[in-house]
Amino acid sequence: MTTIEAVAVVFGLLSVGFTIRQSIWCWPTGLIQVFLYLLIFYEVKLYSDLILHVIYVMLQGYGWYHWLHGGTDSGRLAVSRLSHYGLVGWIVVVIAGTGVWGFVMASYTDASLPFWDAFTTVASLVAQWLMTRKRLESWLVWIAVDVVAIGVYLSKALVLTSVLYAVFLVMAVMGLLAWKNSMAVRSKG
Repeated sequence: MTTIEAVAVVFGLLSVGFTIRQSIWCWPTGLIQVFLYLLIFYEVKLYSDLILHVIYVMLQGYGWYHWLHGGTDSGRLAVSRLSHYGLVGWIVVVIAGTGVWGFVMASYTDASLPFWDAFTTVASLVAQWLMTRKRLESWLVWIAVDVVAIGVYLSKALVLTSVLYAVFLVMAVMGLLAWKNSMAVRSKG
């Protein structure tokens, strides 16, 4: 699996780099990464991550379309922020979803680390959905996911993937700052 994991890491880095720059190329490179991680997570029995990546396939297609046509007059989408209530609502979704999904995985499968895996799954879905909508807060959710994922993947001896998520953590902070700057420039213009 080392070769597949290495290729997945490269495409993951490309995808996040393109996302930071708000390049549409984040979606096709992300699709390649997602398909490779389907194989990896099946092999190591991280079933929540496996299911997450199945859903990611659909979100990659949606995000690709929405970034191109979801803005004003069906144009390119601009970065925006969630309302206070929207942010609180998504936090509640992450907490409740983690509890429910973690319980299901712990009770009905042989999943490793069911609640930590559930958190990374639920929070990643929320982050990815917010990313498809170009919401600034998506980066905050990615930061939380990256911190937890590093520990999960290290515990499963997925060293390259752990390093990838450490780099993703740095890139998520960079993305947050870049998108915040993009909003400031747009509001001045």
